[in-house]
Amino acid sequence: MLRNVALAAVFAVALTGPALANSCPKHMAAIDQALAANPKLSADQMTQVKKLRADGEAFHKQGKHAESEATLAQAETILGIKK
Repeated sequence: MLRNVALAAVFAVALTGPALANSCPKHMAAIDQALAANPKLSADQMTQVKKLRADGEAFHKQGKHAESEATLAQAETILGIKK
């Protein structure tokens, strides 16, 4: 029984990793599109969004997709992007 649970957990992680990896670029594209529209943000907000966007991409490239998603979500919130 315990072996079956462990195998199920391994398969779940193996299957969700690629799914998370595929959504990072979608979030980055949404942020890029919002930035291209010259949003009305303060200079501090713009700096923060650009840093979060860059950090999110770096996490994605490192395979840290949960961190990437969380970081990109912060940028989307500042930009007012609805999820």
